[in-house]
Amino acid sequence: MKPGDERGAAGGRPGAEAGTDDGMGSARILVAEDDRAIRELLVHHLERDGFAPIEASDGQTTLRLARDGVELLLLDIGLPGMDGFEIARTLRREGRTTPIVMVTARADEVDRVVGFELGADDYVVKPFSPREVVARVRAILRRSGGKHDPGPKVRRFGRLEIDEAAREARIDGRDINLKPREYALLLALVSNPGVALSRGTLLERVWGFDYDGDERTVDVHVRRLRMRLEEEHQLGSCLHTVHGFGYKFTHS
Repeated sequence: MKPGDERGAAGGRPGAEAGTDDGMGSARILVAEDDRAIRELLVHHLERDGFAPIEASDGQTTLRLARDGVELLLLDIGLPGMDGFEIARTLRREGRTTPIVMVTARADEVDRVVGFELGADDYVVKPFSPREVVARVRAILRRSGGKHDPGPKVRRFGRLEIDEAAREARIDGRDINLKPREYALLLALVSNPGVALSRGTLLERVWGFDYDGDERTVDVHVRRLRMRLEEEHQLGSCLHTVHGFGYKFTHS
C-alpha cells in the first residue's frame, strides 16, 4: 500500500490514533514539496501522528496557503515557480512568524546558512527519516506554542518599538538598523518579557536547530545589542544576564 493510500477525507484521518495528546493534534502543517512521493510520505506520517497536513506542489500555491495561516511550513527549497528561499524571504518580510523547516536535496553549508538567515527554524536534507521530520515538527511546535501565526505585530516598550512586519527595531520612531541576527535575538527576548531564556534556547530560536557553534555566540551578540540600545541610544538597562543560564528582557 502506498503511503498516500491511507489518507482519509477531511475530519477522518485513519492514522491519527498514533498521535499523542499534547494539544497539537489538530495543528495544520503545510507540506510544500513538488515530488509527489515525498509529499505523500510526509503527509502520511504527519496524519499518522495526529496532525492535519495540507499540501502544495508549487511556489505560488505554497505562498497563498502559508498566508492563509498554518502552524508550520515544511518547505522544499526547489519548488517550481518560486523557490523556497524566496517564499521564506517574502513571509518574513511580511512579518509572518510561522515556523519554517527547510527541506532540500542539497547538503551545502551555504544553503543552510542562507536558509537560517532568511528565518528558517530548522533544516532537513534528503534523504531523511520521516519519523525524524515529524519529531522535529513536534519539537518546534512545542517551543512556539503550536498556535496559528496571528500576523505581524508591533511591540512597544517605552521608547523601544519592534515592528515585525518591517523587521525593524526603532527608538523614538527611528530605525536603529540592527543586523539580522541582532534583530532576531532582540525579538526572541522581547517576545518573552521578564522570562529568562537559556543560551541554548536562544541559539535554537535565532541560529537554528542544527547550529553547532559555541553558546558564547549568544554572549557576543547580547553585548552588541546592549551597546546599541543602552550606550548608543541611552535606552536604559533592559537586557539582563541570568548568571549561569542566559538572558531576559525587562521594561520598567
